[in-house]
Amino acid sequence: MQRWASRPAADLSPFLQRGYSIFRDARQCVARRSQDSMFIDEAIIKVKAGNGGNGCMAFRREKFVPRGGPSGGDGGKGGDIWMESSDQHNTLVHFRFNPEYKAERGRHGEGAKKTGRDGEGIVLKVPVGTVVYDEQTGEKVHDFSQPNERVVIARGGRGGRGNAQFATSTHQAPREHEAGREGEDRVFRLELKLLADVGLLGYPNVGKSTLISRISSARPKIADYPFTTLEPNLGVVVVGDKKKEVSFVVADIPGLIEGAHTGAGLGIQFLRHIERTRLLVHMVDVSDSSGRPDVVKDVEVILGELVNFGADLEKKPTLMVASKIDVANPDKLKKLKQWCTRKKLKLYPISAVTGEGIEKLKFAMAEEVQQVREQSAILIREAERA
Repeated sequence: MQRWASRPAADLSPFLQRGYSIFRDARQCVARRSQDSMFIDEAIIKVKAGNGGNGCMAFRREKFVPRGGPSGGDGGKGGDIWMESSDQHNTLVHFRFNPEYKAERGRHGEGAKKTGRDGEGIVLKVPVGTVVYDEQTGEKVHDFSQPNERVVIARGGRGGRGNAQFATSTHQAPREHEAGREGEDRVFRLELKLLADVGLLGYPNVGKSTLISRISSARPKIADYPFTTLEPNLGVVVVGDKKKEVSFVVADIPGLIEGAHTGAGLGIQFLRHIERTRLLVHMVDVSDSSGRPDVVKDVEVILGELVNFGADLEKKPTLMVASKIDVANPDKLKKLKQWCTRKKLKLYPISAVTGEGIEKLKFAMAEEVQQVREQSAILIREAERA
């Protein structure tokens, strides 16, 4: 017993330090995953297409061939960089931590007139709805409005010619050969504009997220404080029976406030997501929970932001929705009804909590979307005939 008691206590600090480092790495990994899951709708990427391979200078040296002549092959072409729209991607988050891409260069030419292998290209996948701009000039390069569209955004350099290409009847032993051309080096700005049929807009905390959770399978974050929604949420709504079923996509846009077009609140960061929508559903809180006394001013502020943003958003078909009618202020609801009557706009009072008016609003949205779709189809046919 005396022998064991005299031994010094073991030093556990290395084990504690190792345990802390493991915990720290795990915490950082969770943080990275949470960042990756964010809705990223803007990205700047730098791409470099492959350079062309150099041409070769060589002469044929072979037994019993005293005058072999020039035999330098051409260099291979550098790899192109393509961009392709895909239904498998919803955001631009995969460009956030990997913003630079470089294609393979072409292989150099060799003797015996061997042409170098072409460099392997790169295909970058982007969500449908992505718009590509040249960062330096601001020019729009392409708008991916359909799945599986593919365009070249950076072309690889041409391979240089070997000395065999320079041989003529009067110049039979050329030593000239070319270096490969440089591949294109470009910087692009990517913007994602969601493709939805209906866009829900209004002040923060008017019930947009609650509504989309009632009419679709989307499960956005819902709370009783402003700016709960920090990123757009999409939901698919199905109306009618199986024989006459109508489906459309609804986008829950984060709340707007006065001055959004100048950057107030979440600013114009998400206003562009309603550019492609066919129908706008403007939600107005008619309860006293908002703390804003004038509902008409609320409507006019949002409409003013749409006008100031541009893109003719104010000209889109619009349905007005009076939300939270289960706790409505009768004076506010009456004032909103009078304003909608003067402006010849349809008003649908709803309560996303009790479900009152939800079905009527769903069928109204489906009807409006169908009308806009038919009008768009007619315009497309007329354009094709012209």
